[in-house]
Amino acid sequence: MPKFAANLSMMFTEVPFLARFKAARAAGFTAVEYLFPYAEDKAAIAAELKTQGLTQALFNMPPGDWEAGERGLASLPGRESEFRAGVATALSYAEALGCRQLHAMAGLRQAGVSAEQHEATYVANIQYAADQAAKQDVLVLLEPINSRDMPGYFLSTQVQAEALLEKIDRPNVRIQLDFYHCQIMEGDLTRTIDRLWGKFSHIQIASVPERHEPDQGEINYPWLFDYLDAKGYDGYLGCEYRPRGNTEAGLGWFAPWADKE
Repeated sequence: MPKFAANLSMMFTEVPFLARFKAARAAGFTAVEYLFPYAEDKAAIAAELKTQGLTQALFNMPPGDWEAGERGLASLPGRESEFRAGVATALSYAEALGCRQLHAMAGLRQAGVSAEQHEATYVANIQYAADQAAKQDVLVLLEPINSRDMPGYFLSTQVQAEALLEKIDRPNVRIQLDFYHCQIMEGDLTRTIDRLWGKFSHIQIASVPERHEPDQGEINYPWLFDYLDAKGYDGYLGCEYRPRGNTEAGLGWFAPWADKE
């Protein structure tokens, strides 16, 4: 049976961040994810997770200056010290929140920096992050992001991520397979699942092309859910979508899997 995690950066934004945990649990979710927890006290988040009986499925390592447009540090030469500090911060939150997966955003390609330099920096940084995360039994995830929503992002396809996995060569590094990004860049989702089986540990979902609830658009999500279930996928499906309107009003698609108390 599929397990779903509500993405609290996009869903339940009708209420303040710390109130979204209760809203997610009331809607029937048993796990949550979000972009970043660092604006909140980790003890306060941990208390909400415990009170609501929620699992923290995933969050991102610090991305640099998000408000200024930065989208990660992992592939940026010259920012290694900042990246390493972010790894320590992320692992501190992961320990407090009982989170076993962290996504390291790759960053945008920089003027005057070659693809080879970006890749070498990325591989070395992810190796460092993986070695530190292994001490806490935490996985480090690589997520390709489509070039339409995030032009210039270093990592944009599953093919690229698969090749990088081999170069990074760490047992606790996996792919974060986002069907929304993958459909836009490559499509062929079923065969991609088959090819990457055992190499990904987290999946994210949203409709294509509008990134809304997964009950509309060009991806047949009910079929994919059944396919993953039949193959034995036991990770979470992160609902990283922008609701068309009120979050709860759009959860009809989720009703068959909701865990209502």
